[in-house]
Amino acid sequence: MEIKTDLTVAYRIYPKISGSPAVFSDDKYKLSEFCLKSFKNSLGDLKVKMFVLLDNCPPKYKDLFLKYFDAEDLNFIELDGIGNQSTFSLQIKLLLNQKFSEIIYFAEDDYFYLPNQFRDMFDFLKENKDVDFVSPYDHLDYYKNTIHEYKTSIKLSKNRHWRTAGSTCLTFLTTKSVLQKTKNTFLTYEKGNTDLGLWLSITKHSMNSPKILIKSSKNLFVLKSLYKILLYNKTQIFRGKRWTLYVPIPSIATHLEKEYLSPSHDWEEIMEKYINE
Repeated sequence: MEIKTDLTVAYRIYPKISGSPAVFSDDKYKLSEFCLKSFKNSLGDLKVKMFVLLDNCPPKYKDLFLKYFDAEDLNFIELDGIGNQSTFSLQIKLLLNQKFSEIIYFAEDDYFYLPNQFRDMFDFLKENKDVDFVSPYDHLDYYKNTIHEYKTSIKLSKNRHWRTAGSTCLTFLTTKSVLQKTKNTFLTYEKGNTDLGLWLSITKHSMNSPKILIKSSKNLFVLKSLYKILLYNKTQIFRGKRWTLYVPIPSIATHLEKEYLSPSHDWEEIMEKYINE
């Protein structure tokens, strides 16, 4: 395999507001620039190639990426509103077929990153062969949702803790070789699986604990996800490998859904300062 760069990113973006963002809740373009600029600043000196999945985006979104990244590092893919599930499957295909790098990143358009911290995540994955996936996001669910009442393992690296987790969203770092072995599970997202269902099938956290499963079944989304696991991923659950997912404490980035900001920083203060600058 010809290695030409440190990292290959598949970044998907959609021009409509999803959920309730903590900033720019009525302006997706400003939200998109806010997030993209923070992503660029977080990458630091990493050499990056990026596939940009523009799902029904007007031309100014393409210009936005050209504002922050060199044109030769970008590959634009313009899509006709194919939606969340289909763009995720396309990310998988693109990242598996590219020959720029072994380390790959799935990116969504509504994450805010802290400056010059992405390399910590990159190095952590590269230096630990027993780490399969890394999320930049210390999800609030880990502290509030009973499905996450499992024992965790801790590693120390780059002045932060890295903790195993059972699930995350669909923004994460991994390698081509790991993705190749897990792609069939991830591809069930397009069939109707949930992100929680995907990750619990892969990490198997809580899946062998009847007590946790019974307590968690009161949550309708968790109950739906457990059903989807049995529908789509029985082979992975019962005979597949258990893969590791780690998250940083404190968080390197946060999903901007205002009810689920990572608890590890005062994001309101950080983001207000970032906007003012």
